[in-house]
Amino acid sequence: MSPPPSPSGEVAPQAGVKIGGRLDFKVLLIVTGCVLVFRLLAAGLIHLTEDEAYYRIWSLSPAFGYFDHPPMIAWWIWLGRHLAGDDSLGVRLLPVLSSAATSLIVFDLARLAGATDRAAARAGVWFNATLLTALGAMLAIPDAPASLFWQLTVWSVLRAQRNEKIWGEKVWAWWIAAGAAAGLACISKYSGLFLAPGVLLVLALTSRGRAQLKSPWPWLACVIAAAIFGLNLEWNAQHHWLSFVKQFGRAAPHRLTANFILEFVAGQLLLLNPLIAIFAVRALLRKPRWFDLDGAWLFAAFSAPFFAYLLLHSLHDRVQAHWPSPLYPGLAICAALAAEHLKPGGWLARLRWTVPIVGMGIATAALLYAMLPLESGKGDPAEAVRGWSDFGKRLDVLSAQRGAAWIGTVSYGEAAQLSLPHTVKAPVIEIGERDRYAILSHPPTADLSKPGVVLDLKRRLTLPMLGQCFNNVTALGEIDRTPDRHARYDVFLVSSAKQVVEGGCWAGDRIPAK
Repeated sequence: MSPPPSPSGEVAPQAGVKIGGRLDFKVLLIVTGCVLVFRLLAAGLIHLTEDEAYYRIWSLSPAFGYFDHPPMIAWWIWLGRHLAGDDSLGVRLLPVLSSAATSLIVFDLARLAGATDRAAARAGVWFNATLLTALGAMLAIPDAPASLFWQLTVWSVLRAQRNEKIWGEKVWAWWIAAGAAAGLACISKYSGLFLAPGVLLVLALTSRGRAQLKSPWPWLACVIAAAIFGLNLEWNAQHHWLSFVKQFGRAAPHRLTANFILEFVAGQLLLLNPLIAIFAVRALLRKPRWFDLDGAWLFAAFSAPFFAYLLLHSLHDRVQAHWPSPLYPGLAICAALAAEHLKPGGWLARLRWTVPIVGMGIATAALLYAMLPLESGKGDPAEAVRGWSDFGKRLDVLSAQRGAAWIGTVSYGEAAQLSLPHTVKAPVIEIGERDRYAILSHPPTADLSKPGVVLDLKRRLTLPMLGQCFNNVTALGEIDRTPDRHARYDVFLVSSAKQVVEGGCWAGDRIPAK
């Protein structure tokens, strides 16, 4: 079997393509399988985060859009819950499986970029050794489907450039696949919209791409992607552009500051895995062959529009750590390409063997710690996912003693956690931003004509605030979720709800800080 040519027409080195190539892929399969089993175990034993519990509420009302995001994560959770049960494993099932699938896609992406099978297998392993992936790949958040469909788009485009066959057909079928994957990426997270300029840049800077731009197939892919994204577009048009306002509103610069750019760059170098970052930077320091990109710069071109946006965003606001996750598979490939053909015995050759040990070792230790049934102590990094079951039981006792028919919170995250099955018996609602739930076909409800218990962290809730929503408010003291008293909640008995509570107690800048 001859080695595959790169998209620019170069032939990859012979090393690792024959018997070694099959062995290298088997190693990747073994590593991916072991990582998959461990993540499934962690997914089932670690309590859901606030955002995951919130997205689970979405999955109870399948739709083409929601208050904060497009719908794909809710669809994934809906399917996972029906396959594995309405628990943490069911909620996280598809994100965990998607991370394993991405590992195998990374292998073929690297080969399409001209890597040997050994380098391609290393890229797949190193993708799992990035700290963001190793720690967060099991989380049921929109980045999980967005990243998978991003890689499927890139994979389909590179396959189309190589004129590979799919379903017995060649270029046009891969472009249909690329358009479908890009559309699904866009209805996973709006960052998928940056795929179009990235693909256009790659096509413009590769000889085969420029030839294909003269054909109808890339443009057909755009039509397919737009049609799929149109499902969410139509939903937004029918719901006052809710998620567009929520997400695109934060993109508009309201100030210029250098406070966040260093945090963004340093944070990503850390989450990428500092050792992988060394190799990735080394790969990108190689002078690109403009107008016929190959290797690391091929993936840099795919990522450039989205990365440029993230840099611009960091000039006026914080970039959340997980936003760049679709770029991590490409960076892992860049690093693996740079790690090939090193001088034996050199410091870089020795360093590359430690990459998966460091990345996966740190993540394994952290996830094992979060899986342990420990009582949260001072400074516990897993405090956010501990103590919810016992906390719910104590709330049940308190509610029964006070004759409360429902439980309310200020934070959507706290409300979502308490709404999980077998946490509390009474119905739970979030009383501040009711617009989050009004659009759902099955929104959380409660009989506000009856007394209720309202609680939240001390920094979020005060008696005067509740006086805007209820005529009768009585402070009941404090209740702690964790023994270290770090997660301390103020609790109030409320009754005689004012009309304003139906639409939310607060609006705009009067919503308590979360």
